[in-house]
This record gives sequence, structure tokens and C-alpha cells, in this order.
Amino acid sequence: MKNLISLAFAAATTLMVAPASADSPVVVELFTSQGCSSCPPADALMHELATRDDVIALALHVDYWDYIGWKDEFADPRYAKRQRGYAVEAGRRSVYTPQMIINGETDIVGARPMELSKVIAQHAARPETVSLDVVREGDDLIIAAEAKHASGPYVVHMVRYTPERTARITRGENAGHTLTYANVTEDWKILTQWDGATALHLTADVTGDKPVVVVIQQGAHGPIEAAALLR
Repeated sequence: MKNLISLAFAAATTLMVAPASADSPVVVELFTSQGCSSCPPADALMHELATRDDVIALALHVDYWDYIGWKDEFADPRYAKRQRGYAVEAGRRSVYTPQMIINGETDIVGARPMELSKVIAQHAARPETVSLDVVREGDDLIIAAEAKHASGPYVVHMVRYTPERTARITRGENAGHTLTYANVTEDWKILTQWDGATALHLTADVTGDKPVVVVIQQGAHGPIEAAALLR
């Protein structure tokens, strides 16, 4: 099998302000694993999503396939917990890879680009429910949001990721291949809970030059109402 993720990735222009609007980007979370032989096509698709301005693509590597011969060096047990939370919220009895969750609400098999394109378009067409503005000033991330309909509680997340990481896999189902992954999530923090009844004004500490994403979500695993990305 040839390397399915050997795609060119052009670095995006650095942004300092990320205002959300009626076309607020759609968040696509891919739950994947280096030890999963079905995942490379979905991982490759993430490279394409990472170049789009209307999508925030986040690769969350899970650890529950580590036992089959290869320990995913990017995995974090918190991401498997997040995926299981989505399953419980939706009434599903199991989790799998590659799975994509779109805007915290719609799940699809990660290697189905036509279905994914349709679902992204459906979410992008929905009316804005939360306005979100994010500005970085040095090591301060200033977040302002307002709910058009106070249907909280909301959870405000801050996410960091590395745009591209490469792994040489020597064991397990993908043994012998060097795979390159896009937008590998490395840090996911809950900043605060917000009732939506009053405007949100929040400052968070950020260091380094990795992209930062702010996500406002209903509850812990509900629909994502707004998101913004600073590259």
C-alpha cells in the first residue's frame, strides 16, 4: 500500500483576528488511529479539509487500538473519552475509527468525501445562533460571544494543533508505512461554562505559534454553535 497521506500542504497566512459570522466555519472532528488500517483514506481527506476557510478540521487520535500491535504516538485517552461522550449523547452503543463528527452533531464514516461534503454544506447553511469574535494580543486570547437565543448552558473550549506531523509505523496494521497527518490535536481545554443569558467576555493564556481554535458547544457533547480559528 502506497502512502495515502503524502499530499502537499501549503501553510496558511497568519491571522490575528478571527470574527465569526453567518458563514462561521464548520468543525469536523476526525477520530482516528495510526493502528487502524481503515484510517489512511480519512487521514488523507483531512489534508484537503485543512486548506478550507469554511472548515475547522481537527484530528483526534484515540488510544483504544494500541493493543493490536502499534501504540499511536499522537493518541490521548481524553479524545477517546470525548468520542464516547458523543456516542452516549446520540444513543449509539459503540465507537469506531475513522469516525467524523461534524459540528458536534452529525457522525459519518470518515472516508466518504461525497457524504462529508453534503453534511458540511447542510451545517454551513444553518442560521447563526451564537456570534463569536476571537483576537490574540501577545499571550492573551480575547474571546467575546453573544447568544441570539439563550439555550445554554454552553461549554467554551480552546484547542491547539500542529498542522502536519509524520509517523513511521513499524508494527500493527499499517506496519512499514510512513504516514503524514494533518491538524493533529495536541491540547484540548475547557475554558469555562457559559449560560448564554449575558454576553461572554473571556481572556485565556496562549503561548507559542501553533494555531488556536475556540469552540462554543451546547453542553459537553452537544451541537457546536460557533467556532473560530487563528492560524
